[in-house]
Amino acid sequence: MADCRTPPRPLDTVHRRRCLQRLAGWSAASLLAGGPLALPRAAHAQDYPVKPIRLIVPFAPGGSSDTVSRLVAQKLSAAFGQQVVLENRAGAGGNIGMDAVAKAAPDGYTLLFAAGSAAINVSLYDKMSFDPLKDLVPVSHVCNVNGILVVHPSVPARTLKEFIDLARSRPDAINYASAGSGTVVHLAGEMFKSMARVNLTHVPYKGSGPALSDLLGGQVQAMFANMPGTMQHVKADKLRVLAVTGARRSPLLPDVPAVSELVPGYAASTWFGVFAPAGTPAAIVTRINAEIGKALTAPDLLATLRAEGAEPVGSSAEQFAQFFREEVSRWGAVVRASGARAN
Repeated sequence: MADCRTPPRPLDTVHRRRCLQRLAGWSAASLLAGGPLALPRAAHAQDYPVKPIRLIVPFAPGGSSDTVSRLVAQKLSAAFGQQVVLENRAGAGGNIGMDAVAKAAPDGYTLLFAAGSAAINVSLYDKMSFDPLKDLVPVSHVCNVNGILVVHPSVPARTLKEFIDLARSRPDAINYASAGSGTVVHLAGEMFKSMARVNLTHVPYKGSGPALSDLLGGQVQAMFANMPGTMQHVKADKLRVLAVTGARRSPLLPDVPAVSELVPGYAASTWFGVFAPAGTPAAIVTRINAEIGKALTAPDLLATLRAEGAEPVGSSAEQFAQFFREEVSRWGAVVRASGARAN
């Protein structure tokens, strides 16, 4: 049989037709196998991004997630040369926004700025329309966030001990706000109630922003809040801070005790990170991860985060995935011990 790679005889049309058929077969096989001819996907990942990116924040504006996500979005917009647009989708402890990302096209143009509630909700909700462990891809661990117990200035307690004594003397009379059922700031309050042996009434909101607004207005008396988005109100004497909720005192508030100094073993803090829909090309995940890593080395971003009480982390996608699995397990134990359920 003649070789298709050698020039055919000018009048051998049958041979020419057979060669064209065989070459077409090679091309199709190459495309199916992802070989040299399958270039569009690789080029797409290399050129990413070519249009604006949505960064969905699953809580209402004005809270800690909103504060930190805006800082990150500004850096990514500059790095990508494309606008990173924040979109707040609040509700169901963050599940509404997370569901939107889980079901979005896995092309890198819809991302999630998640909080610790992403790990909590796996155990808190009986039914979810998506599985965070399967339907979301961890991209980067952005930062860890310290928490503080703050009260409205009208509350007649200036120390943590006075607050505990007040709560014990007035069972269920003190309301505490949270960013929503099942969020870290909710479970921080539930842990405090159990370990400090006090009765407080939980009032859930659709994000830290609305919760802080009512706390500032005196509609609720207390909140186990994240530092970002809250410290400005403490500095303006609009809120009184009684304790930090992490395992130890914060360098930002060296004179404020940790809850654990009066309630041994107590510790509650959260984190923020970026996720993408499952199936997002690895090259795009790597690109986003690299740009977040660079952003977290910028002196201005570092200074702003630390001034807000957040500690920048940064990680590989694989490290963040391992961290997320560990958080799902850790908070699962807390949810089971507390008996908290969201539906």
